[in-house]
Amino acid sequence: TECVSGCMCPDGLVLDGSGGCIPKDQCPCVHGGHFYKPGETIKVDCNTCTCNKRQWNCTDNPCKGTCTVYGNGHYMSFDGEKFDFLGDCDYILAQDFCPNNMDAGTFRIVIQNNACGKSLSICSLKITLIFEVCLELIITEDLQLLEGRIQEIATDPGAAKNYKVDLRGGYIVIETNQGMNFMWDQKTTVIVHVAPSFQGKVCGLCGDFDGRSRNDFTTRGQSVEMSIQEFGNSWKITSTCSNINMTDLCADQPFKSVLGQKHCSIIKSNIFEACHSKVNPIPYYESCISDFCGCDSVGDCECFCTSVAAYSRSCSNAGVCIDWRTPAICPVFCDYYN
Repeated sequence: TECVSGCMCPDGLVLDGSGGCIPKDQCPCVHGGHFYKPGETIKVDCNTCTCNKRQWNCTDNPCKGTCTVYGNGHYMSFDGEKFDFLGDCDYILAQDFCPNNMDAGTFRIVIQNNACGKSLSICSLKITLIFEVCLELIITEDLQLLEGRIQEIATDPGAAKNYKVDLRGGYIVIETNQGMNFMWDQKTTVIVHVAPSFQGKVCGLCGDFDGRSRNDFTTRGQSVEMSIQEFGNSWKITSTCSNINMTDLCADQPFKSVLGQKHCSIIKSNIFEACHSKVNPIPYYESCISDFCGCDSVGDCECFCTSVAAYSRSCSNAGVCIDWRTPAICPVFCDYYN
């Protein structure tokens, strides 16, 4: 009914948000809070997505599965389920000796937590890898890893190995011919990669890698558990080993809790700002504080460094590389490892 001040685009054009007018098919796509022009591409896992008329067109390549364990019993399954589980028994982390695998099994990974002194915090892992070297004769090869040492135990030392062991930076890396890769930082971080061919054929604390996270808490008896503790305990090697109930390590240590919040705030700071929209920092921040409270002494920053490194690694997997280490914060002597 009267004039109203403002801007309009001519018919057939729309505002671009920056004061200009563009055709509708030139509208951007959105991912992780960022805008991308038509024709621009991004990487999502192992697939490439291209922006076209406000829609993402993505390739459909099968991706490898990744399971990560770090710090004080923090897990991320092959299907992306995050949970905390702590125990002092031997547990099956991942294997393909499973009811849903029609093929013969090839590997089993067993981990055991080693506590720091009198605390409930984990200082290191003892890891056993069991490989079927020759299925016809049931020849196996065991690799035991503890505090940087590798011990190989073979039922037939003359049999051909179907794996290789390598040292890359601070990591011990084991690769099998079947497509299972194992990485260990010689402390509390373990990363297991499995090829797409293992999809739906694995089981253990890392889940079954079937693309659905809601059934990741499948016990050894093939039932889906609501309790993480019951699920974890079902994967014990020996049933006689006692169960441990998770406790809040910060509950009776307010000083450590406050100090942990101060140190761990780096995860939520502008140093990692570029990653916040792609990987939620809150679970890693909370795990960092919990682990900090579990450290034997305030000066022991290994718990803190492991948690921040876990978030940095997730950011890297999402395509955001953060240069966060300094001589004062969790230094790594690259020249030494080079």
